[in-house]
Amino acid sequence: MVMHPQSLRDRQVASLEKILNLNHASPEPSTVHHDPSAANGLIPDATPILNADGDPIWKVLVFDNLGRDVISSVLRVNDLRGWGVTIHLSLNSPRHPIPDVPVLYLVEPTPANLTLINHDLSKNLYSEAYINFLSSIPRPLMEDFAAQIAEAGTAENISQVYDQYLNFIVAEPDLFSLGLGKETYWALNSANAKDEEIDLLVERIVSGLFSVVVTMGVIPIIRCPRGGAAEMIAAKLDRKLRDHILNSKDNLFSNQGQRSSASSATPSSRPVLVIVDRNVDLIPMLSHSWTYQSLVHDVLKMHLNRITIDTLIDEENPSKGRTKKAYDLTSKDFFWSRNAGVPFPQVAEDIDIELTKYKDDANDITQKAGASSLEDLQTDNPNTSAQHLKAAITLLPELRERKATLDMHMNIATALLKGIKDRQLDNFFQLEESITKQTKAMMLELLNDGAKGNEPLDKLRLFIIWFLSTEQEVSRTDMERFEEALTKAGADTTALVYVKKVREVTRMTMMTSAPTQPAQQSTGGELFRGFSSISNRLTDRLASGALGTNFENLISGVKNFLPVNKDITITKIVESLMDPTSASSSAIAKTEDYLYFDPRSANARGTMPAPSQARQQQASGIPGALGSLGPGTQASFGQRRQGFSEAIVFTVGGGSMDEYGNLQDWAKRTSAASGPAVGGLRRRVVYGSTEIVNAEDFVVGELARLGQEGK
Repeated sequence: MVMHPQSLRDRQVASLEKILNLNHASPEPSTVHHDPSAANGLIPDATPILNADGDPIWKVLVFDNLGRDVISSVLRVNDLRGWGVTIHLSLNSPRHPIPDVPVLYLVEPTPANLTLINHDLSKNLYSEAYINFLSSIPRPLMEDFAAQIAEAGTAENISQVYDQYLNFIVAEPDLFSLGLGKETYWALNSANAKDEEIDLLVERIVSGLFSVVVTMGVIPIIRCPRGGAAEMIAAKLDRKLRDHILNSKDNLFSNQGQRSSASSATPSSRPVLVIVDRNVDLIPMLSHSWTYQSLVHDVLKMHLNRITIDTLIDEENPSKGRTKKAYDLTSKDFFWSRNAGVPFPQVAEDIDIELTKYKDDANDITQKAGASSLEDLQTDNPNTSAQHLKAAITLLPELRERKATLDMHMNIATALLKGIKDRQLDNFFQLEESITKQTKAMMLELLNDGAKGNEPLDKLRLFIIWFLSTEQEVSRTDMERFEEALTKAGADTTALVYVKKVREVTRMTMMTSAPTQPAQQSTGGELFRGFSSISNRLTDRLASGALGTNFENLISGVKNFLPVNKDITITKIVESLMDPTSASSSAIAKTEDYLYFDPRSANARGTMPAPSQARQQQASGIPGALGSLGPGTQASFGQRRQGFSEAIVFTVGGGSMDEYGNLQDWAKRTSAASGPAVGGLRRRVVYGSTEIVNAEDFVVGELARLGQEGK
């Protein structure tokens, strides 16, 4: 078995399984996880604790909205059943009594939730309660809850009360969000947002980041730019970690197994937590990507690892109409684990390879068993060897799981290809790869071209990217022409009112580099050949899979090319902080005066005013934006040149799948380039944000709203 360090998802799943096991540790805790590329989709054996009679303890799971999102992103119904959960319910929905069964609560510690729990206890809905709070419950709220319990006389119904520090949602192995909704960017940049709302938002962000580092089991060094929400959050998190370490003899970081030494070791052996504001670079929130996971997120609107696509009810008879079909992309999906960050043309090739492999394996099994097909293995066949039949039946569940997974990804690929062709996303991606080379005349011609896709928002996204990237001066007259062309194309240009105001700020912070591997261009035709040339075999497979012969028409005209290796702004920032010896001088210059917080040090700490006071300064020049927070901790030269092998990167105001993918590519590329170092150096980057937001929601829901306020 290949040994891998635990990802953030592994650690969260382990914490959730412990909760489902009534907070009893698993008999054989695992410190490493299996290679995801080797996963076959089968549910691993669970090891729930047993009651006095040796039977599993069956239980009810009750959660609020955040608890639901946390669980549903990493566990499925069958996983819950493996841990004895017979039914899962929402705390806010009407529930019938199940008096002989214990209940697990996984909720946020809010007054409303505590009132509902106390109401359940008073009505004796369940036999006993195991209460798990997603974050630490404030002492005043805990005292109020205790008073309610004492008044109702239901204390004997409570078996456990735990703070679990799990108020974050993990979508990919090292990708998380705090589930704070798609309005955080607006709230932090709007003049209309109330101070109380900002104070509450900042506290929730700090609480979520505290939970992430608790789950990872290590205290990080914190770096952030001066001013804005990033500094405010960094200073508050630093203070929260300090207070916890000083005031808790048995703190949450003192019992973390093999990671405990890392939390108390030298700074270089600990991760660096990089906190940046979204305005450092808006382009990844708008760009058209060419990787599988980014396309799924953009075109199919993936949310909590679930997508819904339109499919034919009967592929062989299209006249029967279409229906909606939902798919879950989980950690047990071997194909998604291996191909999520891969350019889409390579995904199409891999589907073909996997289908061929599946067909060969199925033929091998049926031939040995003397059957003509997999279906025949379940029927009585006198010519079938008993030994071969037993082996074949043992392999049937795995083969069927593989086939179901591949069928799902063929359906997803079909939906993506249709979206790519209808919206001409390949052309938009290709234009954005060389966006700085586009002149004003070329952009105006493109915006006026009615044949460029059927989605006006794509043109608006492309224009904003160009507008934020170009060094050319754009006069008021030029802008009026661009806005007129966009309006004529059907786009809502309200967002441009706000984009104009942040253009100068983002141009100061963006550091998109030239391709880091220009030699790749030498392959020429390999990069820009027609998509159909790599998809002929895939087309045959899809047609044989009853997906219809129209797939060839869908593929025709869609380009196949590989994106150049280009590090975007957030990656350049992370490189300058993790590996300053290899970073460019321009990247180092941008992060030279980043603040430095070490919660374990008596010196590396900063001071800050309350968020509502900082709000009044507005030093950044952006309407409603948070200004400089005053004194902080300037890093020494040695601290600025300190290297790290592990980082947690957090963007305040929305995250992008493009940034996550780009950071993972950089970590993989630089780890490979460094070779087998002493101790096996392997760079790892965990990426997170207040919410992972797709381009449509960001433009329509946040930029346009800010633009409307600026009119």
